[in-house]
Amino acid sequence: MEAKRTLVKSPPELWAELSDLSALARHLGEFGEIRITRTEPESVVEWEGDLASGSVRLEPSGWGTKVTLTALPVVTDPPPAPEPEPAAPVTEPVAEQRGFWARLLRRPAGVPAVAAPPPVRAAADPGPLPVIDAATGEAVLGRALDTLGAAHHRPFSR
Repeated sequence: MEAKRTLVKSPPELWAELSDLSALARHLGEFGEIRITRTEPESVVEWEGDLASGSVRLEPSGWGTKVTLTALPVVTDPPPAPEPEPAAPVTEPVAEQRGFWARLLRRPAGVPAVAAPPPVRAAADPGPLPVIDAATGEAVLGRALDTLGAAHHRPFSR
């Protein structure tokens, strides 16, 4: 997942916002608890969360700063498949206990009295499942860029 935008802010201003752990967690908090793993001064912040990990890249641009947010979802193993229930033993009715209707509607020899349950098919292994889907991740990154680019104060006001 990736989101790019050129923001009309200086690189030091954006760096101050993105290199601070609490500020970065405010923007990317939907990915879980955020930890900064690596930084390159005023250009790259790499982070890890409970649901995803990624990076923030800052590049000077003509009228502002190009910001690129990337995120890769953390994959987990699928839950274990439930154990199939053991088949119940097939029992044949005892001849002495047959009533009138059982004797009248008796089955021909060789046909079991109780039908065997259908065989249980093993589901195909789907592999590891991502915890967060791509659409949600891209929406989180887009909202983070929106809040980073928004003015935090009104100019020329007292």
